[in-house]
Amino acid sequence: MRWLPAFYVAAVLALEPVTPVQWPVSFLLIALPLVAAYAHGPVVVAAITVFAIVFEGVLAGTPCCAGRSVGYLWDRHYVANYVCTFLVGILGTILAVHRIRRERTLATVRSVAETAQRVLLRPVPRSLDRISVETLYVSAAAEARIGGDLYEAVPTAYGVRLLVGDVRGKGLIAVETAATMLGAFREAAHDEPDLIGVAHRMERSMSRHASQLPGGEAAERFVTAVFAEIPDREPVIRIVNCGHPPPLLIGRGRVRELHPTDPSPPINLGALVGDHYHVDAEPFRPGDQVLLYTDGVTETRDRTGAFYPLTERVRAWAGLPPRELLDRLHADLLAYSDNHLDDDIAALAACRAAGAAHT
Repeated sequence: MRWLPAFYVAAVLALEPVTPVQWPVSFLLIALPLVAAYAHGPVVVAAITVFAIVFEGVLAGTPCCAGRSVGYLWDRHYVANYVCTFLVGILGTILAVHRIRRERTLATVRSVAETAQRVLLRPVPRSLDRISVETLYVSAAAEARIGGDLYEAVPTAYGVRLLVGDVRGKGLIAVETAATMLGAFREAAHDEPDLIGVAHRMERSMSRHASQLPGGEAAERFVTAVFAEIPDREPVIRIVNCGHPPPLLIGRGRVRELHPTDPSPPINLGALVGDHYHVDAEPFRPGDQVLLYTDGVTETRDRTGAFYPLTERVRAWAGLPPRELLDRLHADLLAYSDNHLDDDIAALAACRAAGAAHT
């Protein structure tokens, strides 16, 4: 973009010698200040405006191969051309100032959003008690960095405890709800002896948070979530699924969905549908891997409207370690959607290292 004014002048110079006398191609230079305003600051735009006026005079007063003669320099049409270029230059300078201010504002907003994300979704250690953990977060909006999707991994006395959730709704209230959810989980994961206790603790925290929301927001603000626990000395993984997409268990060349045998209600809907939470246990041996994700993954569509076939795609990557698995998933989602993701995406992959579990 910075070279666009030069290319524009070169195009005018290329047209000028091959056009008839009655075609004053130099009039095209009126737009040069606006072209410069796309990529340059106000000082450069002002200088280019002066250059455009001088150059128009040079073209108007110089004979060329088409038979033009000196005498157009102060012709009224060319004088009007100089005036128009000057006025457009003023407009281009103002636009350049406005563009730079917006770019600075956008940079500040992005910096604040990235800082908020680091606080809200802080980096997860890659190794937790012999459990390798990797995360992925993708915002559907180009200018956004945070939203209602969340993840966390906490090493506790009971094993590594994992969370992936999705807050209903968008905007600042969703971000605030996600922050409340994560804060409550980081405390409950250490205090509660089992996942059912964690889920009840989360329900109480979210109910208190929702009661402070205005109007009907309280009844509509809920979170789908998956809580998982990987004990260090047991070859199992325990899962409480609260209305969330089922995790994928990857191991020994197989990939299968871990559907709950008794579904648990989303967080903050316990008062409406009952707060009965159920734990499922599955074998989780050394080398096995679990993938937790939000519905932004499975609801990604291609050009025909077909949903992303997550289980089928992951089968081809079953032997990859967590980081490579998530990187491949990210690239494949972008390719499948033709770089048009409609929803935020959060995913967490955890793998038990060899020799990590003991019966």
